[in-house]
Amino acid sequence: MSEKAICVIGYGKIPDDRLDIVRQEFEWAIGTALDDGYRRFLAEFKGVGLLFVRCVNEWREQYTDIFMEVAFDPKRCDPLTCEEQELLSTCNGIWPLPEGSQEDYPLAVTRYLAGRSKRVIVVHGEELDDDTAYAMGYVQVMGPELRIVQT
Repeated sequence: MSEKAICVIGYGKIPDDRLDIVRQEFEWAIGTALDDGYRRFLAEFKGVGLLFVRCVNEWREQYTDIFMEVAFDPKRCDPLTCEEQELLSTCNGIWPLPEGSQEDYPLAVTRYLAGRSKRVIVVHGEELDDDTAYAMGYVQVMGPELRIVQT
């Protein structure tokens, strides 16, 4: 963890009536991170991570040195829409899931994202699922700053 990086981890779907609140949380966190010198942003290219990538991209005109990296496994994604293909093309780095990690996919993604970040945003619904609980525990043990956004 040599450079300042911030990531988002979340395994559930954001309810439509909470989407604006989560977007505002992301925009605040990204703006604060940029003010604090962060330029590396990480997310899974799926679910909550897609919203995070969109929010990061909104800052690119003002901060041209932003580096957006995504964990992406085409085997676990439906065929990408044209919008998602365009969004993926804006990312500077793509981390493919290592072979043999399919069974532990959420854990591998959590370890990758949180292990490279000094700040972690964890998004979860009212019910805390096992993957998100693991992510929160992992972050607490590893020591990055943790911000929790409940949907």
